[in-house]
Amino acid sequence: MDDEVLRGLMEAQRAAIEARQVADAWQRIEAWLVRHAPGTLAALRRGAIGGEITGVQDRIGVRIPPGLRALWCEHAGVYDVPWASFMLGDWALMDFDAVVSVYEMMTDIQRRDGNEEYPIWRPAWIPICSYGAHDNSSGLFLDAETGRICHWDRYRDRTQRYESLTTYLEEMADRLEAPSLTEGEKPGLLDLRALVWGPPSDPDRAALWEPFPGS
Repeated sequence: MDDEVLRGLMEAQRAAIEARQVADAWQRIEAWLVRHAPGTLAALRRGAIGGEITGVQDRIGVRIPPGLRALWCEHAGVYDVPWASFMLGDWALMDFDAVVSVYEMMTDIQRRDGNEEYPIWRPAWIPICSYGAHDNSSGLFLDAETGRICHWDRYRDRTQRYESLTTYLEEMADRLEAPSLTEGEKPGLLDLRALVWGPPSDPDRAALWEPFPGS
């Protein structure tokens, strides 16, 4: 077996492991939503089918990593509802139109105002979550070169938050399954139907929010 074939086999193995890890973490999250947050579950869009992910890849010109493909095959974003921001950190999972729109907007800003030393946006950065279902002011992006999950906002903050998409989803699943064993954000339910991390800072939401005790 020559080196090129061996490298190809190893890359395929790594891709399969990454996709399986993301899918497994997501299944833990979705199992929790099925049991406790039907409103959030109903806000999720269907999984991507056919060439939809390839279409996104072609539009932004970036190869979609296996883990992100696996996530999008589960659900390709959320509908624009008041409780859309259910991901850990109060982020909404972006749909494909929002992904492309933010990517193109940030790429244009980089072309106009950015530089290589302090980039506003790099070609390998794929937006995956935002402040709301169709928000473009802040969110999380996946660096397709390093696999890391980083924060972006209008003030040019580009801070690493998680080592990988798997790490992010596994931490979310851990906090849902055992909230008493983790520090920081806690899962709770809004009107006993929607997952909201808290305690919420908004007084109106806080009045309706019930912390999840764990089970």
